[in-house]
Amino acid sequence: MMLERIDTFCLKVRDVERASEWYQEKLGLKETFRDDGYRILSVGDSSVPITIEEGETSESHHQSYPIFFTSAIDETYETLKNRGVEVGELQRDEVNRFFDLYDLDENRLQVCFWE
Repeated sequence: MMLERIDTFCLKVRDVERASEWYQEKLGLKETFRDDGYRILSVGDSSVPITIEEGETSESHHQSYPIFFTSAIDETYETLKNRGVEVGELQRDEVNRFFDLYDLDENRLQVCFWE
């Protein structure tokens, strides 16, 4: 098998230290590795972390985004709003409830719930 799994999801940020603090404080992620110019953050019990990498941000990098799962979407939505996170409207489609949120560099992230 050539590709075995997704190793990480990488997002570009302007200030890696500030962004790492934001992800930890606002989203509850845990910094598991740090090096010059990047940090690796674990997401709950998931084996796929997020890597934030310092560099030039541009409109083109905002097209791909991670989607987090929660079994408590209403509580998560309210908690993030209360923490001052920029969140979009809580939406519903045929199978999911979801909302978008944005980090300090306007990277789009999404949270979903499905049964």
